[in-house]
Amino acid sequence: MVHPSKKTIFTRFLDSVEFLGNLLPHPVTLFAFFCMAVIVASGVAGHFEFSVIDPRPAGSPNVAEDGMIRVVSLMNAEGLQRILTGLVTNFTSFTPLGTVLVAILGVGIAEHSGLISAVMRKMVYGAPARLVTFVIVFAGILSNTASELGYVVLIPLAAMIFHSLGRHPLAGLAAAFAGVSGGYSANLLLGTVDPLLSGITQEAAQMIDSGYTVGAEANWWFMAASTFLVTAMGTWVTEKVVEPKLGTYDPAMGDPEALANTNIEGGAALTDIERRGLRFAGLAAVLVGLVIAATTVDSLGGVLLNPETGELAGSPFLKSIVAFIFIFFAVPGFVYGKVVGTMSNDVDAINAMSKAMSSMGGYMVLVFFAAQFVAYFKWTNFGAVLAVMGATALESAGLTGPSLFFLFILVCGLINLSLGSASAQWAVTAPIFVPMLMLVGYSPETIQAAYRIGDSTTNLITPMMSYFGLILAIASRYYKNIGIGTLISIMLPYTMVFVVIWSSFFYLWVFVAGIPVGPGSPIFYTP
Repeated sequence: MVHPSKKTIFTRFLDSVEFLGNLLPHPVTLFAFFCMAVIVASGVAGHFEFSVIDPRPAGSPNVAEDGMIRVVSLMNAEGLQRILTGLVTNFTSFTPLGTVLVAILGVGIAEHSGLISAVMRKMVYGAPARLVTFVIVFAGILSNTASELGYVVLIPLAAMIFHSLGRHPLAGLAAAFAGVSGGYSANLLLGTVDPLLSGITQEAAQMIDSGYTVGAEANWWFMAASTFLVTAMGTWVTEKVVEPKLGTYDPAMGDPEALANTNIEGGAALTDIERRGLRFAGLAAVLVGLVIAATTVDSLGGVLLNPETGELAGSPFLKSIVAFIFIFFAVPGFVYGKVVGTMSNDVDAINAMSKAMSSMGGYMVLVFFAAQFVAYFKWTNFGAVLAVMGATALESAGLTGPSLFFLFILVCGLINLSLGSASAQWAVTAPIFVPMLMLVGYSPETIQAAYRIGDSTTNLITPMMSYFGLILAIASRYYKNIGIGTLISIMLPYTMVFVVIWSSFFYLWVFVAGIPVGPGSPIFYTP
């Protein structure tokens, strides 16, 4: 292993990114600054009557009679009134807020009953030795439905399992980290991140098309397929690149005291009662799935099909995805808790939901300021103006073809090095990129799917990722002198492989095969 003091040019660059990132204020403070900047900039632009030609057809909704888009100043009496009177409604009507909070209620029951932890441990401990790496990466991706559980349970568990098998524990840690963080946007199931990002995307899309809606299921098909791609990539990089590079593990490299206490809560193999709980929870999940599916069967009434067309497109079923996330996690979660004894009645379920909701305090504070920023951007027309200017620049440079998404993904990945929160980054960049790329012909759903690739792939090498310090602390148990540069050098091969292959897969999926990224999600945008 390369000693932390022997840094390459790239690790020095990443150290600089860490230093500059540390100079940034808290994301909440950052959004407050952005709000002030938009207000001041709107006053300046409004004073000079800054405007661009509206590319939308004359007579379309929100198109001015003279066909121009003008920056609207908030630095006047009318602007102050709008800021103050809209303060509450900007927050309460912000699309991601309600959807995420509803979804987290169901996930909270499954998490606090122990169901999600048990599922992960069942997958990892029950896997044949030859498939351990594959299962760890796969479990890491699935763990994203329960926010931080993959970080605090699976990553330490994976290092322990590799160590017990005589393999390098840091390779196990890297494999789990690659699945949990590098595969953050991939999953077979819809989780809390899906309604969060789709809500932000919808807000941005409505700067161009006021009636445009983006559902939580917008990227489901592509992200489900990406689950297997990321698992395969993570397995290959671990076994063919990272593990050979790390070599044979020497326990003397670790911290003896920490190695003696590497067991974590929930880190043991399943007990008989937990296995019984999983069987009953699985049965409950199947029954819930069948009931939900029955609502789309025409012969059974098709109560959630589109009443006008009888199809899934535009149906109440697709508009109810967040409710289904809540039910699909809550019911099996409670059944599991009832069987294993972690939940006995409705009060326990309510307490679990309360704990899950209390963990969202920081998110709600962030959303409050992010909602104000998005509203100001929309009111001032800055989003539309920058989108038109950006689209014009792309057209002038001849960068309107599908290949521009390779550049877009790379830009998102670079931004992620300094602004690690997926929601915070998208709240800042979506009002610019979504309208801009819509104007050159791409749908918000397609744009969002590309963003998620860029955001996920560089999570592994940015010290700004919120759990990077935790990963470093876990790694120090097995390599006591490990530094940030060493951890980044271990994870860098994953980022390089993921960004190249996943981006290529996106291009082939969308623009070669012509497959939508999700149900009812168009590839191109037509005004």
